[in-house]
Amino acid sequence: MRIEEHIIAETPDYIIVNKPSGVLTLPDRHDNELASLISMMKKAYGEIYTVHRLDRDTSGIILFARNETAHKYYSQLFESRDVKKFYLGIVNGQLFPTKGSVDEPIMEHPVQKGKMVANRKGKPSLTDYEVLEDFGLFSLVRMQIHTGRTHQIRVHMKHLGHPIAVDEFYGNGEPVKLSTIKKKFKLGKYVEEERPLLSRLALHAAMLEFKDQAGQVIAVEAPLPKDMAALLNQLRKHKR
Repeated sequence: MRIEEHIIAETPDYIIVNKPSGVLTLPDRHDNELASLISMMKKAYGEIYTVHRLDRDTSGIILFARNETAHKYYSQLFESRDVKKFYLGIVNGQLFPTKGSVDEPIMEHPVQKGKMVANRKGKPSLTDYEVLEDFGLFSLVRMQIHTGRTHQIRVHMKHLGHPIAVDEFYGNGEPVKLSTIKKKFKLGKYVEEERPLLSRLALHAAMLEFKDQAGQVIAVEAPLPKDMAALLNQLRKHKR
């Protein structure tokens, strides 16, 4: 991965990256053989500080600070919830109502390590959602998170009964194939096995809005990755 190709914005105080799916934000005890985004950033830029993170399988916007003063400022901004964070996700099924909020506390799963669960004993967690397109089997949803809990969107969508597509942890994890959405699907004559349209978590951190250290409002967007865009094109084409 060439980090330069994923830079959205760069200033003396911060760098904003469009993280691909499958890349860890920080090194993980269990996945230390995988290159993390922070290690790539340090290699390319030297001094770099982590302000927030994304799940390994979630793609999209991450902001890194370039000095201690900026790190303190932006960390505080995220902690005090003065950053607007918008995500795009493809979820299973049709959501009713098509617009709403999930105000459900989240805590660690009592048995399964690394998994979270909606539970009244957990930490307050708030997600707003709005259905942008309804395809029957799937829906394109825009979410805004007001808190930053681990797996928050994934847990809240599961709580609604509409997990994010291809979510191995909170859904069935099944890749989305053309045969799933096209009624009279036939494999090509010389094709033995169908390739999935999407084989990773259908969640993308699409937009970030914040005030920089000079008080200027900054809004950055990361376009949908090719795999999610390709799935949406097929869903529009074969809408039932």
